[in-house]
Amino acid sequence: QVQLVESGGGLVQAGGSLRLSCAASGSIFSINVMEWHRQAPGKQRELVAAITNDGNTDYADSVKGRFTISRDNAKNTVYLQMNSLKPEDTAVYYCSAVSYRDYWGQGTQVTVSS
Repeated sequence: QVQLVESGGGLVQAGGSLRLSCAASGSIFSINVMEWHRQAPGKQRELVAAITNDGNTDYADSVKGRFTISRDNAKNTVYLQMNSLKPEDTAVYYCSAVSYRDYWGQGTQVTVSS
């Protein structure tokens, strides 16, 4: 089992920045990939960014150049640095761990005002 706890969401003005954190615990040795997803009201959940155990990263086209995913293995924590935020980035952001199965955190709300 893997437990994930997100933090760092909040309200920010357009153009501002936020950093989300996702702390993992439990059977973290089984995790292959860590991901950030988001779900806006009335929309499907979408993959925002991913990072492998080797440190390879991938991003949705909509956030490339603005968001950065990183990990601190000593703290078992993954981060999502979000810069130049736009109102369309407003969503609940979820951390997930890809292992024998997918694990999900509870989500953290990000609201970007125009």
